[in-house]
Amino acid sequence: MFGYRVPAPDEAMLISGGKRGLGGAPFRVVMGHGKFVLPIFRKTRFLTLAMCESEVTETCVTRQGISLHVRAVIAFKVGNDTESVINAGQRFLSDQDQMSVLTGRIFAGHLRSIIGSMTVEEIVTERQKLAAEVLDTSKVEMAKIGLIVDSLQIQSIDDGDTGYIEAMSAPHKAAIQRQAQIAQAQATQASVEAQQVAARNQAEYARQTAIVKAEYSAEVDRAQAQAAQAGPLAQAHAQQEVLAAQTELAQRAAKLRQQQLVAEIVKPAEAEAERIRVLAIADAERMKIQAEAAASHDRVALDRMLIDQLPLIVKEAAGGLAGANVNVLNGADGLGEIAAGLVAQGLTILDSVRQNLNGQNPDGSPEKAQALLELQGYTPPSGKDTDEGERDEERGNSR
Repeated sequence: MFGYRVPAPDEAMLISGGKRGLGGAPFRVVMGHGKFVLPIFRKTRFLTLAMCESEVTETCVTRQGISLHVRAVIAFKVGNDTESVINAGQRFLSDQDQMSVLTGRIFAGHLRSIIGSMTVEEIVTERQKLAAEVLDTSKVEMAKIGLIVDSLQIQSIDDGDTGYIEAMSAPHKAAIQRQAQIAQAQATQASVEAQQVAARNQAEYARQTAIVKAEYSAEVDRAQAQAAQAGPLAQAHAQQEVLAAQTELAQRAAKLRQQQLVAEIVKPAEAEAERIRVLAIADAERMKIQAEAAASHDRVALDRMLIDQLPLIVKEAAGGLAGANVNVLNGADGLGEIAAGLVAQGLTILDSVRQNLNGQNPDGSPEKAQALLELQGYTPPSGKDTDEGERDEERGNSR
């Protein structure tokens, strides 16, 4: 709109003409908003509020009389309040570049003053203290011209060709160099140790790898050997089982054959031996009976006939053992019991015949005795057979 003016965000609009400003200033200050300005009757100017920079390079003499070349940078601007804008506008509105020049000169003077009260060591080691003192001493002067300082930085301090700062730093340089050498030696030692550790680790890894490879190789060889031996081992095991089965079968066959030999040879031989023993016992008993009969004159004929028949009775009783498969449980005692039984059986028959003769046949004739023997279930052989049997018995005894 015609006559309406608005300042930029970093500017202050100064309107002259008409009413006076704050404190009798020849202009009014407008910041942050627009203002209608009558043309011809009012005049508008703008003052920057942006950050400005001033560089100071000054040769200063310390309290020790040593010249130092100091370079500093000051960052400043016009204050945001109306009073600061009025002070700065009255001084720099026509030539705003003069703010940097004047600010540099002001700080150069304060910098010389502050450095003159300090030593080189203080200046070098306490730069921040130097900057703070310069700012404190310049605040009042800067406020009078409407400027505020945001920061002051000491860029460099140089003693020229005097070498004072270098000499001052020599012990520190030596210490630093010594520390650097120590650090370098320690780093070298650490590097060598690390290399040795790495070499040992590599050697250990190589050894472990070789061991593992050897174990794998041995395991593979062992598996291959086992696989190669599996067939022969299985065959040998099978042959061993066959031999064991054949051995067991042969043992069973031998045991069976032994049993057969016992049944076919030993048992019949034992039975024959027992028969012979029984006959011998019967013959001895006959001789005993004959002796008793000889002593008894009244029954000689009968006893003679009975005595003659006793061996035949026992022989017939023992004949049944010749072809029998007899199992004797208690050895010779068992055979003796069998023989005694046979003899007892013969004696029982004789006693029975004698009793019958005493009760039924008082005359005791041999014919009656023969009849009683037949009643007892005994059939005597013919005379021829009896003689042959006696001859066989005599031949057996002679053998």
